[in-house]
Amino acid sequence: MRHLFTAFATVVALLFSLPASASDVILTIRDGEREQDFSLAQLRALDAREVNTTTIWSEGVQNFVGVSLDRLMDHVGVTEGTLEVAAVNDYAVEIPMSDVAAGGPIVAYMRNGKTMSLRDKGPLWIIYPYDSGAEFRTEAIYSRSIWQLNRITVR
Repeated sequence: MRHLFTAFATVVALLFSLPASASDVILTIRDGEREQDFSLAQLRALDAREVNTTTIWSEGVQNFVGVSLDRLMDHVGVTEGTLEVAAVNDYAVEIPMSDVAAGGPIVAYMRNGKTMSLRDKGPLWIIYPYDSGAEFRTEAIYSRSIWQLNRITVR
């Protein structure tokens, strides 16, 4: 029995350390009756933005690449409401549309040149440009910086 548990634990650990395949659905956006799924490849096909910043969860300047949240919402036709963003573990927070602006957060899919596994806060992490101004270094902003993001619901 112990060997079976050890084998199971090893498989689970491996799954959490693997990055998502480019064709796997990693993000679902729901807006009323509409639902749109995105793979890593589909997110990469949108205009990428790079953010170099420190975070309270890591050491030193980190390089993040992803799609701007405003670009993503424009792509799916969302212009108003509140975004409920949720993680794989069902942790959820709300992001007001006022944050969905040029120069605001990105939905990062790469960190320091690599895709992110679940273990590394991936495959998606909402990153604000924390170092670009004090308005991005508040408890409210940090609470909206959800990692392991897998769904966005427009309320």
